[in-house]
Amino acid sequence: MSDRPANTPDIPHSSRLTELSRADGTLHELATRLLTVAERGLPRMLLPDGAGFVFTRAGRPSGAGSFVLEQRGTSIRYAAITALGARFLPADRQRAVLGGHTAEEFTGLLIERLPGVRNLGDAALIAWAAAETGHPKLSDALDRVALLDPPGRPQYTVEAAWVLSALAAARPLLDVEQRLAAARDRLLRARIGRSPLFPHATGPGLNPWFRAHIGCFADQTYPLQALARAHASGDDPQALAAADACATRICALQGEGGQWWWHYDARRGTLVEGYPVYSVHQHAMAPTALLDLAEAGGTDFGEPIRRGLRWMTEVPELARAGATEPMILDELGVTWRKVYRGDPKKAVRAARGLSTRLLPGLRLGALDAVFKPASVDRECRPYEFGWMLFAWLGSLPGGGER
Repeated sequence: MSDRPANTPDIPHSSRLTELSRADGTLHELATRLLTVAERGLPRMLLPDGAGFVFTRAGRPSGAGSFVLEQRGTSIRYAAITALGARFLPADRQRAVLGGHTAEEFTGLLIERLPGVRNLGDAALIAWAAAETGHPKLSDALDRVALLDPPGRPQYTVEAAWVLSALAAARPLLDVEQRLAAARDRLLRARIGRSPLFPHATGPGLNPWFRAHIGCFADQTYPLQALARAHASGDDPQALAAADACATRICALQGEGGQWWWHYDARRGTLVEGYPVYSVHQHAMAPTALLDLAEAGGTDFGEPIRRGLRWMTEVPELARAGATEPMILDELGVTWRKVYRGDPKKAVRAARGLSTRLLPGLRLGALDAVFKPASVDRECRPYEFGWMLFAWLGSLPGGGER
């Protein structure tokens, strides 16, 4: 029986949901339930003027298992990601999610704010949204990206990946070949030795020495997605092979309960620290990247995607601890952010990062007995739902035809 409340809008048709339904009807119901939660939750994350989104909604227990949700901060980055996902909704539902605007109109509001944007990732996401919505000021958005991304300067891997995705999306609309080639080459060079995984930055100077070998989950999914999209927008077997190799490795390291782990040794392609497990990784980021890869002509990792999605309702970490708290709260329009160890100041991550730097492969297993992953972070952020819409309602242009 579906958990979707009565009188909720039908989920738009998508080939990805159709394939999920064929593979596992129960997970198809879960995905449609999550998409309904996203459409319910995003309007509650809008700023009062409807021109942007908060940074997070944080839950505070109010007794009897209920929560009071508090809005905190603002984020232009999360607004751009939301526009990228919301564009797959029908126009009237785009307006419901985006404060009365279509995705193109909302992207226009973000472009108007670009002169004040100082972060490369923020600018790249806005440019990506401009390309995907066909906004007439796409060229202006890409100019801002170029200004923030001078040649030869190391960048954080996630932001470098978003630059490539933006340029791949712009490719049918503008001449971006020279910039796209440079962005693609930068990502490929960022890898260390023969490892298929990506570090946290594309070059030295941005991370302390003891963490220079570490790459988080986002440092894998966004590059593999960008490289797959670069291939899909043209013909780049080397980029596709790099994306496939990265995906193959993170899928091989996936947890028995479907967990997409947090930190990796980018030199050796091994796991450094598994926790936290983030909901967005399970229901959105891994599906987004791996489905894009398959549609670009890469390997079909459907089974790992489904294992990861199943975690959202099974949550073995909480089950082992005897906890019954759900990660999905339909009526509140939230999915809780993560399950984590509760260690002070991310002590386990720090200890394992340093130990693996000094002695690769050493993970200090005794820490698992001391800091058990049974705490829930009761936050929900707009980008989580933006990527969820992107993952399950979208597809690559001509996806699956290569």
